[in-house]
Amino acid sequence: MQRSRVTPRLIGLVAVGASVVALAAGCSGKNQVPSIGYAVDVAIASYNGGSTLGASSGSPAVLGRVLTGFYYTGPDGQQVADTDVGTAKEVPGEAQTIQYRLNPDGVYSDGVPTSCDDLYLTWAARSGRFSKPGGGSLFDAASTAGYAAIERVECQPGSKDATVVFRPDRHYQYWRNLFTAGELMPAHVAARAANVPNVVTPLQSGDSGAVGRLADFWNTGWTLSSGLDVTKFPSSGPYRIESFSPTDGLVLVGNERWWGNKPETGRIVVYGKSADLGKKIGDGAVSVVDIGGESLKDVNLDGYSTRTVPGRGAEQLVLATGGVFGAVDARRGFALCVPRQELYNQVGRAKDLPATALGSGPLNSRTVQEDSLFYPAVTGAAKKYLNTDIPGATGALAAGKAAGQTIRIGYLGPDERRSRTVAMIAESCKAAGITVVDAGAADFTPSQLGEGKVDAVLGSTAAVPGPAGALSGIAATSALRTGNGLNFGRFGNGRYDSITDQLAADDNSTAQLNLLTEGENLLWAEMPSIPLFATPRTIAFADGLQNGLAGPTQAGSGWNMDRWVLKR
Repeated sequence: MQRSRVTPRLIGLVAVGASVVALAAGCSGKNQVPSIGYAVDVAIASYNGGSTLGASSGSPAVLGRVLTGFYYTGPDGQQVADTDVGTAKEVPGEAQTIQYRLNPDGVYSDGVPTSCDDLYLTWAARSGRFSKPGGGSLFDAASTAGYAAIERVECQPGSKDATVVFRPDRHYQYWRNLFTAGELMPAHVAARAANVPNVVTPLQSGDSGAVGRLADFWNTGWTLSSGLDVTKFPSSGPYRIESFSPTDGLVLVGNERWWGNKPETGRIVVYGKSADLGKKIGDGAVSVVDIGGESLKDVNLDGYSTRTVPGRGAEQLVLATGGVFGAVDARRGFALCVPRQELYNQVGRAKDLPATALGSGPLNSRTVQEDSLFYPAVTGAAKKYLNTDIPGATGALAAGKAAGQTIRIGYLGPDERRSRTVAMIAESCKAAGITVVDAGAADFTPSQLGEGKVDAVLGSTAAVPGPAGALSGIAATSALRTGNGLNFGRFGNGRYDSITDQLAADDNSTAQLNLLTEGENLLWAEMPSIPLFATPRTIAFADGLQNGLAGPTQAGSGWNMDRWVLKR
């Protein structure tokens, strides 16, 4: 049965214009390849893209066509409605109200129908309202943005309808970023693991024992590991998981119960960072490549159509707010010896710059992208940190009791560009009397920052190693909000939290400008992170690959993998 979701995806494919036509014409008389390899520089770690582990390891870039949602991130970073899943519309009400209606045909690959229980669990896990006895959230959610503003979700267990009502004093203009692809989890699996009939009843009643069991499973039960039990990982999209191993990849096959358009290719093998991407590409096992620009040493992409473009993610250093960086002067001093302009010139400038301002220079904001109309007006405070000021750095480091200290910068390796980045920072900051150590590793996770194992994380938006960022900027702002899972540096500022709430509620351009300016000034003063440049992404499609469309965003170039066709 044909579904309307194909329409926006086909509209997106039109953007490649004559190149798609030429590829299709050039493949006449060739045979379709039954399996396509997809290399993406993430650490495939969790099925749950709404958890801290899932979001920080790049789950949305891998699982968007396995776990579908009411919206998905398109190739330009915009939110696109997925009407195969259902419909979502704002309806009149005293408080902001969204009516969700799941497709009557919607069913998971294990035969259980999709239901409002899935929305209820997602909201409960990400609302921040369930706390541990000693403090802190029961659910290890990447972010509570938007979900914390919801007062209630009206849902009869098993129903296809849900009504989401926001708090009377709150408005959330980015509601299309809620219940999205990669984050809407199968509630019936969690209910089974927690030994409850459904997730809605105990969450509504506050049954502490049942809620605790649900939280335990939500946090860790969907971790991806070799020999996984596929019954815990049912799909709501055109692909389902067949198997997984860190070295042999995540094997996705067509979901026989998918009610939308059948995927064009029946098997996709996703290779993450631990699969030795350079070798996989060299062996010819990969036909789609989505990696950081110049991150793989000596990789040969002959036989591919290749571009390196600036991504929607912000390459940045996320700093600890304890240890050597416990004092704000220490963080400012470090920022003064980081050669931001030179880093952009040497490692941050993408080869294929667009006509817009994106990627045109060092990134001077953590929350606003360079092609935003607000960008020139809100980034004045960054000028002080454009080029190095070694005397200023030396003085600030001394004032922050960081003079002569060692700073460990961690990142997911191997990564040639990030290795060069750390080396350039080390050389520059040596003059300010501090030692910078490259702590990149194949098993690195951003959580090591909060654990005190490193002093800074080098990554993209929200410390994600691979594809990151979207037009809305929700991940960027929420990654610095007090207590959020992606706030690995444990930065906390009440005024910044209020600014993010107001930005999400008020779409008046003057109010937005004032709030963004205040927010950026605050962040440059407090220095919880140091933005460097728009993360360059190298995206390559093998000769004969049809319908490939670069997606330098959090959804990666696999955003439409169910439309890929390879002919040889």
